Amino acid sequence: MDLQLQSDQDLIHLYIGGDEQGLVELIRRYQTKIYTSIYLLVKDDYLAEDIFQDTFIKVINTLRAGKYNEEGKFLPWVTRIAHNLVIDHFRREKRAPMVSNGDDFDIFEVLGNYDESTEDRMVREQTHRDLKTLIQKLPSEQKEVLIMRHFGDMSFKEIADITEVSINTALGRMRYALNNLRKMMQTKELSLKN
Repeated sequence: MDLQLQSDQDLIHLYIGGDEQGLVELIRRYQTKIYTSIYLLVKDDYLAEDIFQDTFIKVINTLRAGKYNEEGKFLPWVTRIAHNLVIDHFRREKRAPMVSNGDDFDIFEVLGNYDESTEDRMVREQTHRDLKTLIQKLPSEQKEVLIMRHFGDMSFKEIADITEVSINTALGRMRYALNNLRKMMQTKELSLKN
C-alpha cells in the first residue's frame, strides 16, 4: 500500500490502529507548512523546532486518546494547535509575537522546485526575497491572517475563531494585506523604473 496515495483520514486511522507509518507520512506531508507557520510567528529556528515538536506531541496524545474528531481537516487542526502553542509561549514570555524572516530559512521552499534555467531561478529567488520583505512590512494582524490562510490552509472561520475576531474582520484583514502588498509592489516597480 502506497501511503502517499492515502487520505489524511486513512493515515490517521492507520496510526490509531497501531501503524506508526501513518503518522510518519502525515508529518512528511505537512512538516514544511506547519514549521513555516510557526517560524513566521516566532522568527527563531530553535524555538520553532521546539514548538513544532510540542505540536506533534500534542497531536500524538490527542490521537492516542481518541479525541480527534473526524472533520477531515488535519492540516488546519494541527496549525491551530501550533498557533495556540505559539500564543502560550508569548504569554509566558510576556511579550507580543514579532513576525520576521531570517535569511537562513526560505519560506518559499513550500512552493517546490522545478526544472528552470539559472536566470529563471535567480528571478524567482529575487522575487521571493522581495515578497518576504514586503510581507514583513504588513501590520501584524494582516500578516497573521495571510500566514494562517496561505501556510495553514485555514478557512476564514477557523482564522476568526483562533484570532477571536469576526469572519468579516478576518476577511477584511486579508483584503487589506493583499491590497497593501499590491500597492507596495507597484511602488517598488515605479522606483525601479525611475
